[in-house]
Amino acid sequence: MVDGTVICMAILNLIKRLPIDLGQGHYRHETKAKTVAFALAGDGNGKKALDFGCGDGFWSEQLKSRGWDVTSVDNYDFRYKYTQQVDAEQKLSFPDNTFELVWVLEVVEHVKHVEQLLDEFRRITKPGGRIIITTPNSNFWLYRILRPFGITPPKIQNPDHKQFFSFADMQRLFPQAYIYGFFPYTLIKLVISSGIGFLSPTFIVIEDQSA
Repeated sequence: MVDGTVICMAILNLIKRLPIDLGQGHYRHETKAKTVAFALAGDGNGKKALDFGCGDGFWSEQLKSRGWDVTSVDNYDFRYKYTQQVDAEQKLSFPDNTFELVWVLEVVEHVKHVEQLLDEFRRITKPGGRIIITTPNSNFWLYRILRPFGITPPKIQNPDHKQFFSFADMQRLFPQAYIYGFFPYTLIKLVISSGIGFLSPTFIVIEDQSA
């Protein structure tokens, strides 16, 4: 008899190679959540943006192409030559009301003191500015199916993840934000604003700061 866990892991490994957000390693610049976030960033026209967790700098360059004056920071990944080092667990060094855009893709799940970091993002965002965050939905349907087999988000996701968010967590952390997801996962992908907690593998959070 074939072990059900082995089958589930084989299926999961296959799914990770599909262009959905479970496949960050293969499609990290192409997932629907990130392209939706980029569309919602708009044109910068010389305004200041913070790319928090810039990694290889791909999105910093994309934001620059749309006219944003980008500051690129990361905790530990310095592949991008313009990266400045920050500690996500400490108070950020930027003055209040510095940026019109704070851009944070697949980062907050790596942070232990996430509420403290969100307070810092709000502090450094100018009135009328926008915070854009994407992060995995650790309670969408596939995880629910796998959980009875002992295959939980901590076993599947990046081993550095410290947070495993549900839709209820998003509502608590971002009570004034718009929260989006997407469905289905291949070919035509539709942005959704309902059923997100069950259907979407990723949350897209858009929080506009009061002017």
